[in-house]
Amino acid sequence: MKKLEDFGFLLARILMPVLFIVAGWGKIHGYSATQQYMEHMHVPGFLLPLTILLEFGGGLAILLGFLTRFTAIVTAVFAVITALIFHSDASVAGSSVNFMKNLSISGGYLLLFITGPGAYSIDRLLNKKW
Repeated sequence: MKKLEDFGFLLARILMPVLFIVAGWGKIHGYSATQQYMEHMHVPGFLLPLTILLEFGGGLAILLGFLTRFTAIVTAVFAVITALIFHSDASVAGSSVNFMKNLSISGGYLLLFITGPGAYSIDRLLNKKW
């Protein structure tokens, strides 16, 4: 049963960050448009590099199981904040679904924060708690 659990953690860590890695990559390639959209939503554009770092870099960190707990809790909080800022207007089509999606993502990352990365991870290889 332990091997199944170890494989489950690895599979979860592969699946969870896909959205963030793709979104971060998109922000890199659409930097100007993303910055304008953020500013339109009253979020300072200078926060875009941090957003990219969290989405793309943090996504890769989760994928590899590196600094897993720290990255997971930061991502969980980020997902709730972005839900409130970008997806709380019920008059915008799809906003409610995206709001709930972000809350679900946050719940998954909260579990990852609590449980840790599993056996097949850089954190476990280095014997790190964070």
